Order: sequence, then C-alpha cells, then structure tokens
Amino acid sequence: MWDYTDKVLDHFRNPRNVGSIDQPDGVGTVGSLACGDALTLMFKLDADGRIRDVKFKTFGCASAIASSSALTEMVLGKTVDEAERITNQQIAEYLGGLPEQKMHCSVMGREALEAAIHNYRTGETAVRDLNEEKIICACFGVSENEVLRVVRENSLTTVEQITNFCKAGGGCGQCKPELQALLDQVAAERQALKAIPKPTRKLTNLQRIQMIQDVIEREIRPVLRRDQGDIELVDIDGSRVLIAFRGMCAGCQSAELTRRGLVEAKLRELVAEDIVVEEDR
Repeated sequence: MWDYTDKVLDHFRNPRNVGSIDQPDGVGTVGSLACGDALTLMFKLDADGRIRDVKFKTFGCASAIASSSALTEMVLGKTVDEAERITNQQIAEYLGGLPEQKMHCSVMGREALEAAIHNYRTGETAVRDLNEEKIICACFGVSENEVLRVVRENSLTTVEQITNFCKAGGGCGQCKPELQALLDQVAAERQALKAIPKPTRKLTNLQRIQMIQDVIEREIRPVLRRDQGDIELVDIDGSRVLIAFRGMCAGCQSAELTRRGLVEAKLRELVAEDIVVEEDR
C-alpha cells in the first residue's frame, strides 16, 4: 500500500473538475492506455484571458487521478502564461507530496497542461513530433529530451529516479545505460556551472546585460548548436529577456520547452531569479 497523504486520498476519492467542456479553447492528451496511464485535459478562457473552466479525464492510479484533480484547481483563475509556469514539483507539493515511485503522475499532469496550451496557441494536437526526436525508452516511448528535462527540473541523480518520474527504464531495461549517460551529461553541466562566478551584490543594468550575453554564449548556444539550432538575443528590458530561436530551433515544436527548461532556467540560476524569457514571434 502506498503511503498517500490525506490530500492525495481526498483528490482521489473526490476528484474535482472531472468531465469535458464543449468547444474548449485548449485540449491536450498525453500517455496511452497501453502504458497504463492516459490523461486528457481541457480549458476554457473568460473575456479577460483567464482560465474560467477546466476539466479532465484520466485512466490511471490514485496518484494520476489526484494529480490531475489538483492541477485543475491550481490553474483556475490563472492566465495561460501563469498556468504554463506550474511545474510537476508544485503539483506534488500541492498534494502534500507523492511517493517517489508515483512522481511520473505529476509529470503527466504538467505535460497534459502544456499540450492543451500548445493546442490553444497553435491549433496543433501534438506538442512534439516523436519522429523528429531520439527515443530512449522504446517500451514507454520516452524521448531523450523528456529524460533530460525531468532530470534537470527535478535534480535527479539515479536511473531509478528517472524511471519514477517518466517511466523510462521501467520496461525491458535495455535503455538504462543510455539513461546513465544522460545523467552523467547533466552532472557534467552542473559541475561546469559551479565554475561560473555568481554576483555578490546587486547588478547594474550593464552588468546584467553582460552576464546574460555571457551565459547565452557559453551555456545555452553550444547546447542548441549540437542539434543544428541557435539563439539570438533580441532585447533586454530589466528582468525581461526577449530571444529568437534560429536554425533547427526556429519553429520547432519543442521550442517552448527549450525556452523555459533551458534558456530561462539557466539565466535564472546564473544571473537573477526574476528573469523572464520570452520568444520574439
């Protein structure tokens, strides 16, 4: 028996916002019945651009139901941009915690929300084209980008943790050496970040601009260029950083994930925590 919090059990036994919405503004479906978990989430905006209604349908365990229910409560009343910043860790924290073996349920909720937002913005039903990504775990259809993202966002250090957060490695196990290689890659990135001096006092505007340019050049551009992509710094206005993706990154279906998971995350870590990165469209 899993050690669930009272809040998890409440959302499992009395899930909020179950159902569907007629003519939703955004709808996203992630997972699959074959893999044991599937979730569809949809939302409707009010005249002010805030989420006034949200519904979900899910096939899964108690954690999947509770995570989906909690997420719907978390996004109500938020703008799309505000909802987009919700992380899987925040979903778990809202529930008072989840067993580590069930953290993939919070990740699934976050991915469903991203898919619904992507659908609202573009009309497309898929956030990414898996035919264009390297699949690491064939058993569960998990891509290399997905693995890197959960490792970076949740500070994972073991293959077992990766399995808990996105199921990769939970089938035949043949991908475990590749998962370990990705862990080693991220560990090397973290070690390199420690060598970058951090400011000990309030930055002047010129210092902030110089640091942003330096982090983009040293820490972000090389990562994008490995996949034939690139980035251009368009403008800096206080804590607002406007960028444009170039090369293979321009128009990529994973650009939104890259903006938040790589560009914004690194600038917040290495320059200032209040930085918000926006893409010039």
